[in-house]
Amino acid sequence: MAVLVGLAQLNLRLGDLDGNAEMVLAAYDEAVRAGAQVVVFSELTVSGYPPEDLLLKPAFVEGAAQALSRIASHTGAVPAVVGFPEDTGWGGPVRLWNSAALCWDGAVRGVFRKHLLPNYAVFDEQRYFVPGSDAGPLLTVDGVAVGVSICEDLWGPPRTADATADDGGLPSVVGGEADTSPALAQVAMGAQVLVNLNGSPYRRGKQADREAVARTRAAALGVPVVYVNQVGGQDELVFDGNSFVTDASGQVICRLDAFTPQVAVCEVPLAGEPSAGGGVVAALPDPLEEVWQALVVATRDYVRKNGFTDVAVGLSGGIDSSAVAAIAADALGSAHVHGVSMPSRYSSDGSRTDAAQLAKNLGIDFRTVPIEPAHAALAGMLDAPAAPGGSAAEVAAADLTDQNLQSRIRGVLLMALSNRFGWLVLTTGNKTETSVGYTTLYGDTAGAYAVIRDVPKLLVYELCRWRNRQGDGERVPQACIDKPPSAELRPDQRDDQSLPPYELLDPLVEAYVEGDLSAAEMLDVAQQLSADPDVVHRVTRLVDIAEYKRRQSPPGPRITAKSFGKDRRMPITNFFR
Repeated sequence: MAVLVGLAQLNLRLGDLDGNAEMVLAAYDEAVRAGAQVVVFSELTVSGYPPEDLLLKPAFVEGAAQALSRIASHTGAVPAVVGFPEDTGWGGPVRLWNSAALCWDGAVRGVFRKHLLPNYAVFDEQRYFVPGSDAGPLLTVDGVAVGVSICEDLWGPPRTADATADDGGLPSVVGGEADTSPALAQVAMGAQVLVNLNGSPYRRGKQADREAVARTRAAALGVPVVYVNQVGGQDELVFDGNSFVTDASGQVICRLDAFTPQVAVCEVPLAGEPSAGGGVVAALPDPLEEVWQALVVATRDYVRKNGFTDVAVGLSGGIDSSAVAAIAADALGSAHVHGVSMPSRYSSDGSRTDAAQLAKNLGIDFRTVPIEPAHAALAGMLDAPAAPGGSAAEVAAADLTDQNLQSRIRGVLLMALSNRFGWLVLTTGNKTETSVGYTTLYGDTAGAYAVIRDVPKLLVYELCRWRNRQGDGERVPQACIDKPPSAELRPDQRDDQSLPPYELLDPLVEAYVEGDLSAAEMLDVAQQLSADPDVVHRVTRLVDIAEYKRRQSPPGPRITAKSFGKDRRMPITNFFR
């Protein structure tokens, strides 16, 4: 025996209750036409994920209930499993369940309520939901019993009477204690297939973890697992889809495309039945392609879902602005990207020509707005601190002031173009620079979306090299990749005059920001890198004191295990070192 399961991997619009319902109805009909015996959607399908404090608005929850009713009334004999926020009717600040509705023959026939509510990293579900406790009801699909769970419910080391699975150090919300997920109880109740609804945001390497968990649980419990995830960008998060199915032995027999809305039907064999291949097993993207796709999808959805069509990018001829422009061109099309060169008295001829060549390679609009008139006028107004006879500290402060002034002039110009033409401004700071505060507040942080905010500097180079190898010509000029990184805000400036080399800085930032290492542990990392301990103290101090800058900077897509914003919430006023 086998069950034909429809996997509906959709790019939902958070808060668009009617629009999401329309997508669900269209996907349901498509799957039924393709022969599906049951159609499974993602977590909180009706509302979109994560709805955050919209869940505190009674009108929003009521609207979601009405949208679900519309979806249920559309169903026929083929069941649909649809995620939605369910009002418990209890009142008070926490009064909702994160639920999955089991719908067929025009009505909601049963409900599963999520048991395990994640409250780490980007997840904050205990703020909104109360946990479910009932493992049922099971859904019967042409005589086959199907257990339903939601996202985190699948995770944790499964325990059976004769086996304990090894998750290889994967995250577990049960901390190695007895399995508290509903899966074991559902199999004990007779479930022959487990389906799991997900709102699982992307990070590098996460798909391998997901599939390891599903394979482990399938093999331990002896039942196939169906994992359905959403796609698309939502503020700082991007969802990669990668929905998949394992058979009862834990082999992946079906996988949908990454970052692509898709409806597919997979033949899921029951335990003891031979696998017929299940369906198409899409290949996982190359690791660099995966990151590039995540940034492209996140940028496209942030721009379009917020009502914009075009973007502006300040082009310096450097690697960061080149990467952002190339990502934007792939995301929106070249006709919708506007590159702006804003040379100063310190801009090299090479940087100006490299910016122009980048725009030509990408086929984007390119314009030049020199900042010298504004720079000269504003610098003249602030001339006193640099007067002859000033102290060394005053001269240094004046130099830094002049550098920041140039960046802020550029930010003003970009925002003026945004006002005039309705373009959304993309900022170009990478994660390494953002970490140590190597940014000018109200200057290069001025904009709406920080495309590479979670991309370390060295990865920016790797991504540009990868993009140039994709067969459609050189996108990022080789000169932009080869030149030493520089802000070009004073004569002969290079980044390594102010910062440690990126080959050293990137791993130190990763250890401190993503690893949350202590001072002693950071010194161990420094020893492994053959770095001076003073460099570690300097880097960690720079990260700590730059929090106020990051708090005032635009959001950007999360691609690492810990990004700034939802993931890492440090106090600004903070004396812990």
